[in-house]
Amino acid sequence: MPIDGTTIEILKGVSTATLTTVLLKKGLRNVWMRGTKPLKPGQPRVVGPAFTLRFVPAREDLATPASWASPISTRAAIEAMPQGVVAVADAMGVLDAGIFGDILCSRMAKRGVAALVTDGVLRDAEGVLQSGLDVWCDGIAAPPSVAGLTFVGWQEPIACGGVAVFPDDIVVVDQDGAVLIPAAYLDQVIAEAPEQERMEGWIMDEVGRGVPLPGLYPMNEETRRRYDAWKADMPTDEGALWDWLAALDDAGVQRAVLSP
Repeated sequence: MPIDGTTIEILKGVSTATLTTVLLKKGLRNVWMRGTKPLKPGQPRVVGPAFTLRFVPAREDLATPASWASPISTRAAIEAMPQGVVAVADAMGVLDAGIFGDILCSRMAKRGVAALVTDGVLRDAEGVLQSGLDVWCDGIAAPPSVAGLTFVGWQEPIACGGVAVFPDDIVVVDQDGAVLIPAAYLDQVIAEAPEQERMEGWIMDEVGRGVPLPGLYPMNEETRRRYDAWKADMPTDEGALWDWLAALDDAGVQRAVLSP
């Protein structure tokens, strides 16, 4: 299920930390995929529908280099990936078999895959870093996937980092790792997450001004009134809004205000 550009831009303005708070308020606690760390610092926040990949423990008659040419292979799965998806691979947390290397990552980048997320590891680190594909994983290992895993399919429910991931769930990844938004909750998250981000940005600005935390975070009634008054003073004219933003000291508030 493709995501429209407006939805992507809204979610790019919301941190994964904020998303976990919004989802927690809806009773969803297990949405952060453990072991999903940015391969390199400074990778941008990425948003896209999940394209799932599933590995199981290696079995000697199946996990062989010959399996790479099988119709059910990581190569075939990559060729089925639409542009803009986030590839999410269930590698069972195995840390001594790299599920992808530079060639496969380069092909994913060429196909327009938005990012690769896995609770496992990759290989060919130097080449992967040069592939143009943003990767979140749990490290690097030299051995190939067949040293410890067997690939069994794609676009089926998986578990990645202890989180149940279904095809077309929404994945958001940033410096804090990967967070899953169940597809059925997307509209609610889109409606509420920008306001949560805006409020936390304002609180950060207040902290920067020396305001004590009690009554600020969480807000008491007086703080809520001050926050509501601040929002009411935000200009609606685009030119005036940019001038107003330029006068703010806190970059977090600036980003939050610009969230739709």
